[in-house]
Amino acid sequence: MIYLDAGTTYSKIISSGNCLAEQFLVGLKDDNYYYIVPSSMIKESGIKPDRSCGHMSNASENEIIALAKGAQKLEIDSSATVLDLGSRDAKWIRFKDGKFHDMDWNTSCASSTGATVEMLMKFYDVKEDELEYNPEKFSVTCGIFGMEKIMDSISAGVKPSEAISKFVHGIAFNAWNFSKKPEKIYLSGGFCESKCFTESLSQYCETVPLGRFVLCEGLR
Repeated sequence: MIYLDAGTTYSKIISSGNCLAEQFLVGLKDDNYYYIVPSSMIKESGIKPDRSCGHMSNASENEIIALAKGAQKLEIDSSATVLDLGSRDAKWIRFKDGKFHDMDWNTSCASSTGATVEMLMKFYDVKEDELEYNPEKFSVTCGIFGMEKIMDSISAGVKPSEAISKFVHGIAFNAWNFSKKPEKIYLSGGFCESKCFTESLSQYCETVPLGRFVLCEGLR
């Protein structure tokens, strides 16, 4: 069985068998293989998922449903807010006493947030471990305007890593506001692996990273 969460930049796969090259394997749990692979390679790989969600024309499951089901399989509070923040969109779901209570899905203002950070890091040759929490933030909700502020700051002499860190802080602040300012957020997606982002978000609420495979778990 193959479960695929096809993201804009990277796709996450849980498979009951070894279906991809070892270089994409990130974990092995209960005889299931966990892979992260560039989304551009999915079609080339010939993989035919049994269940899928994400940016695919033939996706079989709604992402919000997959997020909800995956989160409930993990150790979260019965009344919890779960935020999934990816390369180009943000979505959250709230439970109350273990049941669905509220949700929202933003594919506009949150557009390209993760992808923008990755592009800027590549352009300025900044590594992930160079990004550190910065108490200052760029108050922007758009990747394009964020890039403008970052470039202006760097032109004025600010280190690229510092400017990008301020943008990441701005993303965290916007994500918290978008989620209706909860006291606690369970975080799903690639930003779980960004210490700069999780520390920034922690300035506004308790932050519990769930990892990158929440939607995949919801497909199983």
